[in-house]
Amino acid sequence: MQELSEIRLCAAGELDLEKTFECGQCFRWNRRDDAYIGIVRGRAARLFYRGGDVMIECAAEDIPLWHHYFDMDLDYSAISFGDAGEYFAACEEFGRGIRILRQEFWEALCSFIISQCNNIPRIKGIVESLCQGFGEPLEFRGEIYYSFPGPDILATLSPGELAPLRAGYRAPYIISAARAVSLGELTPEALGSREEAVRALCGISGVGKKVASCTALYGLHDMTGFPIDTWMKRALANHFPEDFTPEVFGEYAGLAQQYIFYYARTNGASS
Repeated sequence: MQELSEIRLCAAGELDLEKTFECGQCFRWNRRDDAYIGIVRGRAARLFYRGGDVMIECAAEDIPLWHHYFDMDLDYSAISFGDAGEYFAACEEFGRGIRILRQEFWEALCSFIISQCNNIPRIKGIVESLCQGFGEPLEFRGEIYYSFPGPDILATLSPGELAPLRAGYRAPYIISAARAVSLGELTPEALGSREEAVRALCGISGVGKKVASCTALYGLHDMTGFPIDTWMKRALANHFPEDFTPEVFGEYAGLAQQYIFYYARTNGASS
């Protein structure tokens, strides 16, 4: 059994746990009492507030992993979007504390394939069933959790073997993507620019521009990305000029997108 330590990760203002874990960018963090427990790259951690700090309970040797995952080298308070209008100012203020997580590429791709035409509770349920069915067990704080199954494992399966997940029409898409990653046809190192990555990802059966854009942003941490789904379409149509382009937000357009998405989904895109 690993020895766990409680270590200060950052000030509470630098990372809002609820906003970051509930804003739709990740699906394996779950609230447990006054904390969140998550599994990343086969490692587990528990995050909670203590006073004015965000604390992390994990194996001490895993701290570099979590520091990287939470993008702690970037000072989000120094990011400026200039004057992007009154509506965006409200989105930015409402979403302050969201950080763009540095997720593992394959997990992000697979998770966002599952996310198609789905709501967040159901996405999380399917992802958890996938991990329980095909991931590796790990013990954390006396309980058993499961790692996200690698592409090599899922590439050998048939859609019928994924039937218990109730992923529906997405099952063959998951397997197709797993085979492409397993065979080395898609690797983070070879995907190039965001435009090239989106184009390559859209070459996978069942992957459209929205899933590809989400994968580039959350799985490749390309912060210039600006995924557009139904919520974003409504918000942009209702509150931004017709000639709007994401380029106005510069190199951190992906963070701006999360502010808009989180505000729109929480308050209604017309608000």
